[in-house]
Amino acid sequence: MRDIYFDESIILLDLEAGSKEEVLTAMASNLEEKGLIKSSYLEAVIAREEEFATGLPTNGVSVAIPHTDVEHVNTKTISVAVLKKPVEFGVMGDPNEMVDVELVFMLAMDKADSQLNLLQNLMQIFQNEETLKFLANEKDKTKIVNLLENKLDFSF
Repeated sequence: MRDIYFDESIILLDLEAGSKEEVLTAMASNLEEKGLIKSSYLEAVIAREEEFATGLPTNGVSVAIPHTDVEHVNTKTISVAVLKKPVEFGVMGDPNEMVDVELVFMLAMDKADSQLNLLQNLMQIFQNEETLKFLANEKDKTKIVNLLENKLDFSF
């Protein structure tokens, strides 16, 4: 059984942003409007991104997976943003290196073990260049939801 909130309303297509902070603000604002995260989430996710960068230089389309601690989350969710133009994020494990990110998967998990499970599932997607290109170019949110529901195990 699925216990995560995930639908078309938390997928942002052609998001225009000039910085990672603008990306994170747009995504968190959308989640907060729906009551899925607490007002403290945005500040916490930006602070965590500064300390532990989440950009991944994957094949074809680079991604970022910003997330923060469980106390800032009301309901388990994952938001996806497809950026109109790439935005620089620090590379995971090497904050001095930057990567131009096109896909952002913002995680809001209410349990640490859920976050780990979802990250492991996402890594499978990130290793598939075809899937990443599909996500980066698809304009139908329903097709994006269907693909991710098919590839991610939302039962944790």
